[in-house]
Amino acid sequence: MDFTLNGKGGYTKTESYDDETTNKLVEHYAETIKLLGEDVNREGLEKTPLRVAKAMQFLTQGYQMDPEEIIKSAMFKEDYQQMVVVKDIEIYSMCEHHMLPFFGKAHIAYIPKQHITGLSKLARVAEAFSRRLQVQERLTTQIKEAIQNTLNPLGVAVVIEAQHMCMQMRGVQKQHSVTTTSDFTGAFLNSHSTREEFFNIIAGKLH
Repeated sequence: MDFTLNGKGGYTKTESYDDETTNKLVEHYAETIKLLGEDVNREGLEKTPLRVAKAMQFLTQGYQMDPEEIIKSAMFKEDYQQMVVVKDIEIYSMCEHHMLPFFGKAHIAYIPKQHITGLSKLARVAEAFSRRLQVQERLTTQIKEAIQNTLNPLGVAVVIEAQHMCMQMRGVQKQHSVTTTSDFTGAFLNSHSTREEFFNIIAGKLH
């Protein structure tokens, strides 16, 4: 999905989807709606299979992204060996067990050794992995590993806090539960003080 200048001072949304994939998904979602007991031909549902087919492709677009290449696209040599933290990165993902959303915030930090990357690339890495069928535990580790493997820093820290609709809408139905996962390498794993500094930063209000 892209946004292009329309010449009138505004932007027009343009969407691009694979036609073959879209058509197959439309067939499956139409059949699913019928199996649930609805009339797929009534006015309110007539275009729903197409809308869902496009929505699901958008929500899982991370499969088309290479997180390590995202980092490499803005990778620079820099003599800086202090903590770099990007916190409160919004994430939206789909639980692979029930295909219901989970959403929240990711906090990412690394300590450069020789290379840094553009700050927005850390958010894009989180986006690339979250826009897939996921579990929060794997998502946390995948973000960590992509940064560690690409930048080879002195350490990486990732913490994700998320609410899961599979817990809130079905099953146990606990409305205010938040799941927190974390993963660390290097200095964040081996140094209590470094890890504590990271937690203080993401918990604090510096802005």
